[in-house]
Amino acid sequence: MKVGMHLGYQNLHGVPDVESFMKEAKLAVEAEAMGFDYVGPVEHHFTDYGACPDPFQLLAWIAAKTTTIDLVSAAVILPWNNPLRVVEQAIQLDILSEGRFILGMGRGAARREFRSFGVELADSREMFDEAALIIMEGIETGIVEADTKWYKIPRTEIRPRPFKSFKGRTIMVTMSPSSVDVAARYGLKALRFSQGDWRNAIPEITQYRQQFESLHNTTAPPFIISDFVCCFDDKQRVADYTDNYFAKMFSTVADHYEFMSDHFKDLPSYAAWTVMGEAAAAAGGPDKAYRDYISGNMIGSPEELVEHHRVRKEMVGDYEMLANFSWGGMPYELVYEQLKLFADKVLPDLKG
Repeated sequence: MKVGMHLGYQNLHGVPDVESFMKEAKLAVEAEAMGFDYVGPVEHHFTDYGACPDPFQLLAWIAAKTTTIDLVSAAVILPWNNPLRVVEQAIQLDILSEGRFILGMGRGAARREFRSFGVELADSREMFDEAALIIMEGIETGIVEADTKWYKIPRTEIRPRPFKSFKGRTIMVTMSPSSVDVAARYGLKALRFSQGDWRNAIPEITQYRQQFESLHNTTAPPFIISDFVCCFDDKQRVADYTDNYFAKMFSTVADHYEFMSDHFKDLPSYAAWTVMGEAAAAAGGPDKAYRDYISGNMIGSPEELVEHHRVRKEMVGDYEMLANFSWGGMPYELVYEQLKLFADKVLPDLKG
C-alpha cells in the first residue's frame, strides 16, 4: 500500500501568508525523510481555504529538495487552465524531477473560484472531459491539437519533448457518478476524499472497478483516499484538537463549497453534492454533517487508526492513502508531532 501526504495550504493560523506557505511546503521534505511514497499539493485560489494557486511550481521546488518521493498534482483544475499549458508544465516538471511526476486532474466545485476565472460552474463537466483527453494525448506524444467545443488549438509540438510514458501516472478526482464514469472510460486512477461513511461510496467504487476492467481488460488500479489525519497517543488530545481545529476546517469547507446551498440542484453533473446537502439537512443539519465527516477520516490514536484502516479495507478493498496532517489552523509544532507519530507507529502497518 502506498501512502502519501496531501498539502492543503489552509492559512487559518493568523500569520502572514509567506510564513504559513513555507512551513506547509517544508512538510513535503519531511515526508520523504519519514518514508512517505508521494506528496500532493492542491490547487485553490483567493482564500484561506487553500492558498496554493500553482501545484506545478510548488512541486518543482519540492523536486529540487528531494530525491525519491513521487510528486502528485492533487489536483490541477482543468477548467481553470489551458490544456496546452498543462501539457507543457507536466512534461517540464517530469523532466526536472527525473520522472517522479504523477499528473492528478480535477474539475473544481466552488463558484467563487470559477467566477474569478470567468468560467461557469455549469460548464465544468464538458470542459474537463475535453481537456483531459487533449492533455492525456499531449503528455504521451508531445503533440497538442484540438478542435472541440471548448478548445481550439492548432497542431503544436511541445518542447522539451516527453521522455517517458505517463501510463499509470494519471489520476482523476472522482466525487460524483459522472466523474467515476469518466475516470473508468479514460483509464485514469481514481482519487476520492473522505466525506463520511465509506459504505455509501461502495456502489460508485464498484462501478468504477467493473467499468474499468470491462473497457480496458485489466484490473482497475487501487483508488486513492484523501484523509484528514489527527493522530496523538493521548485520546483526550485527539478529542480536544478535533473539536477545535477540525471544526474550523470543516467550517471553511462548508463555506468554500457552499455545502448547504441549493445551487447545485440546477447542475446535473454535481448531483452528488445536492444529495450530500439534502442528506445532511435531513439527518440533523450542519452538526450532524460535521460528525459524519469526522467518522470517515483518520481520527484517533495510532492503534485506532490502524484498526480504522483494517475495517475500511474490508469494506472498500485495496486502496492508497493521501493524508493531510495540517488543517484548521493547527500550530505547526502539533502538525509535526502528529506527523512524526503517524510515520513511526501507523505508516509501517499501512505499508505492510
